[in-house]
Amino acid sequence: MDIDVDLIRRDLAQIVNIPSVGGSDAEVAVQRWCAATLTGLGMDVDQWTLDLDDLRASADYPGEEVDREEALGCVGVSGAGTPALILNGHVDVVPPGDPDTWANADPWLVREADEKWYGRGVCDMKGGVVAIIAAARAVSDIELSRPYAVHTVIGEEDGGLGTYATLRRGHIGDACVIAEPTDGQVVAANAGSLTFRIEVVGRATHGSMRATGHSAISAFELLHRALAELEAVRNAAPPYPFGELPWPISVGILHAGDWASTVPDLLVAEGRYGVMPGESFAAAKSAFENALASAAATDPWLADNPPTVTWPGGHFAAGRLPDGDPFGAQVVDAVIAAGQPRPHLTGAAYGSDLRQYAALDIPTVQYGPGKIANAHAVDEHVAIDEVVTSARAYAELILSRCLAR
Repeated sequence: MDIDVDLIRRDLAQIVNIPSVGGSDAEVAVQRWCAATLTGLGMDVDQWTLDLDDLRASADYPGEEVDREEALGCVGVSGAGTPALILNGHVDVVPPGDPDTWANADPWLVREADEKWYGRGVCDMKGGVVAIIAAARAVSDIELSRPYAVHTVIGEEDGGLGTYATLRRGHIGDACVIAEPTDGQVVAANAGSLTFRIEVVGRATHGSMRATGHSAISAFELLHRALAELEAVRNAAPPYPFGELPWPISVGILHAGDWASTVPDLLVAEGRYGVMPGESFAAAKSAFENALASAAATDPWLADNPPTVTWPGGHFAAGRLPDGDPFGAQVVDAVIAAGQPRPHLTGAAYGSDLRQYAALDIPTVQYGPGKIANAHAVDEHVAIDEVVTSARAYAELILSRCLAR
């Protein structure tokens, strides 16, 4: 299979140079780039403006964590009929942080070193997107008996709005591969996640008279221990194909106090809460809130001043490929045909758009270049050979599903 590495390098440099942080103008611009690129490959392209008001009013709207005034959808299809395969990739990225902490000082310029590409999004997941494009380029001169589709989407990082809008527009298919970084394995199941916000009140006083007030920080310490205990209970016996700690509870942001010599009267904690397969959001929220309420009831201050829990941001449901579905084996065979060792079907602790396709009974897995540990990181990087291998595997899968045998 002819995979042109130089064209992958060119595409990656161009797409990373578009700083498509969620909610930015560049998130719109990158979709225009995708539409133009897919059109240049001879695909029938549907590019449309998302009706944000309509999507946000929907009962199953997945949520957003950034402000958007405009967003675009983009789907390329290789021919008429229902696609036998969908290749999905999100083109939004998280902010890079302080550019001075990056080795090349500009996260939006691709740097090549040690047989890797560096830059914001090269791993999560513009490397996967350009691998999809390379696969489409490799099969462009082959006559297929059934079409395949490419879905490029926005908003994955903050809830999944782009895929939600794409599916609502009617762009479906028989099976789907999402090009998220999977470190050579095939992810067949995802945990879900929710974003929580806990507000804990205290009683302010001068720091020299600490005993006459009540620190919101001290009050939160009890609640933080309760969350650790809840995490241990929920992760005691994870099912196949998940590994250790598949639905963690992590506090990512803490704000408390407004003056060094004042006992703080408010603490706000925000974090991520893993949701188990088969668990409704309502049940997951209830378990979380009950754990905090039970802990608060043991403390005189918190019993009279219970914490407030809210659920801002995206709602990522769990999702999985049905046990025994033949699509998993077909993807494994495509990876082997691309020259790689046999991958394992595994589960991932993070959420993705997999659950949205799975909810429509579209068999879906994740397979793509990179390691999730490098996503969102300073000096984010991906191995060049992993991008090329993924492109080759996608092309093999297109042929196995879309060519008459």
